[in-house]
Amino acid sequence: MPYLDTTDGTTLFYQDGGTGPAVVLLSSASMSSVMWEVPMAGLTTAGRRCVAYDRRGHGRSDQPWNGYDYDTLADDLAAVLDHLDLTGVTLVGCALGAGEIVRYLARHGSRRVARIALLATTTPLLLRTGTNPDGVDAAVLHQMLAGIQADRAGFTHDIAGPFFVGAQASAADVPLSPAAVAAIEAAAMQASLRATTEVYRTLFTTDQHADLAAVDVPALVVHGDADPFAPFELCGARTAELLGDARLVPYEKGSHGMVFTHAARLTEDLIAFTAA
Repeated sequence: MPYLDTTDGTTLFYQDGGTGPAVVLLSSASMSSVMWEVPMAGLTTAGRRCVAYDRRGHGRSDQPWNGYDYDTLADDLAAVLDHLDLTGVTLVGCALGAGEIVRYLARHGSRRVARIALLATTTPLLLRTGTNPDGVDAAVLHQMLAGIQADRAGFTHDIAGPFFVGAQASAADVPLSPAAVAAIEAAAMQASLRATTEVYRTLFTTDQHADLAAVDVPALVVHGDADPFAPFELCGARTAELLGDARLVPYEKGSHGMVFTHAARLTEDLIAFTAA
């Protein structure tokens, strides 16, 4: 199996398949590269080389105690691109993965990158502050972290309805089979508890306005209009406004887990975007 070492010695697992222009996919918090199996199948069939890796603390990668801040995570992405010597890359990131991408561009530049796709992004800032009055109250983060610490498996199971469908949805409303939902929950549990809590702190509290201002490549912003975790206006619409060259694509009735629930449409959108 393919592995690589980052600058601090953390070993990352990655998948690499297909031929053609390179697409590198970054997963959402607690998820591993398995979340991309449907898009990767479509993209490779369409003539793209797809690389997806398990971030530190997730999936089959090492689980160090530290390194869950955006600077370190961006440096890990740089290690992947450097190890494989990829150029002309399309970076695709979901939620936390979107934050990693824009920090990478702010920190390392766009020498290797042709374009980016930000899906269900948590940028520019989730946390409510004096300058971000429409943000989410810090109590929501504290409640979420308490739930994860007390019963991570139960917490992951209980948010299935809102994650896949929207705020008031229940598990019965999810348009996926129970087996598929169980597999996704099991994949999330492969991340360490430490990694899970720390990446949630990072994505919730980090102000990425400056990172977005540094982006100098075309962007596709895909966001569900029913996303309760990264609200459309707060995150998707605002991110597109702050980027210099971005196209915003709303997914009607899409929630935070649209990579799973809208996989076919998303794959077609990514194929079209990477052909540009």
